[in-house]
Amino acid sequence: MKKALVVMACVAILAGCVRPTDRGQQYIDGRFESILTPVPQVASESPRDFSLFNDQLAAVTANSPSLVAEHQAVYQRLQAWLDAGGKIEALADYGLEVNQMAGGDDFGNVMFTGYFSPVIEMRHQPDDLFRYPVYAKPPCDDDCPDRAAIYAGALDGQGLELGYSASLIDSFIMEVQGSGFVHFGDNDQLEYFAYGGKNGHPYVSIGKVLIERGEVPREKMSLKAIQEWVAAHSKDEVRELLEQNPSYVFFTPKAADPVSGTAGIPLKAGASVAADRRYLPMGSVLLAEVPQLDEQGNWTGEHVIKLLMALDTGGAVKENHLDLYHGMGREAGEQAGHYKHFGRVWKLDALAPQRVSQSE
Repeated sequence: MKKALVVMACVAILAGCVRPTDRGQQYIDGRFESILTPVPQVASESPRDFSLFNDQLAAVTANSPSLVAEHQAVYQRLQAWLDAGGKIEALADYGLEVNQMAGGDDFGNVMFTGYFSPVIEMRHQPDDLFRYPVYAKPPCDDDCPDRAAIYAGALDGQGLELGYSASLIDSFIMEVQGSGFVHFGDNDQLEYFAYGGKNGHPYVSIGKVLIERGEVPREKMSLKAIQEWVAAHSKDEVRELLEQNPSYVFFTPKAADPVSGTAGIPLKAGASVAADRRYLPMGSVLLAEVPQLDEQGNWTGEHVIKLLMALDTGGAVKENHLDLYHGMGREAGEQAGHYKHFGRVWKLDALAPQRVSQSE
């Protein structure tokens, strides 16, 4: 797994935390027997916005001849469809087959979560404020220390420290994302910390822990709610909470190149998703009714149809679940942190030659 921000921002933090009510589920498409099912057409009255997709397709074209070759028929037919106005009812006329995702309920409701690329302040040497080390992966396979042991100094003295953060929760969020940007204030240097491996211990959602402890109501759980809880509690209490998750992510520093996903393609905010590559291979094109949220993270009652590309993966993203990339920085993090809502999704494939309409 190479995720530039290897997911799962908010999904991994919040996994298992939310019982969906008023989160955009529609329950209108009948019961599906498989994760992807061919359907004759997309029936949707939601507004369309394909404005971000061409930039993402251009990034694929510029960076991955292999993906272009693998999906050439879809990309060419999709571009012709877009050039002709992108009418949903005309997909088959351009040789595009529609396969609807079943959703976790088998009624077409696919869960959308969000992730982003954090930017955190660090220093090369520790001081009174910047005293929490971030590590490269030690030479351990099946016997890596768990989070509590690492916090207690199990990796000290091994030369693995990549820098020092002023906040355990900031470093933790970067772990959950799988990567992030780091600003070293001592020399004004920006680096990208790529995913460098895990310690092999199971992941435990701290959001779920807070809910089970009665600290945060289930319906209010979000990344922002976790950050507010952290701000209201002592450093020892925060550390104790984080230690409930024994999993720990290590990093590999790189130059601050554009954020890329598992497919090695720069990710465009709002146009790329992490997905389960068993069903949505890297480079797959998705037509999706994306749920629209207000500033408080509530579903507005609307969906917007967008074109998305599957260009990333993540351990928490399985089957009927997509993780939408929101971009870099605090604002993107706030937006991504609200996402655990539902929309409908259709994978676009190329019709076999004998099935392509004469109007292609």
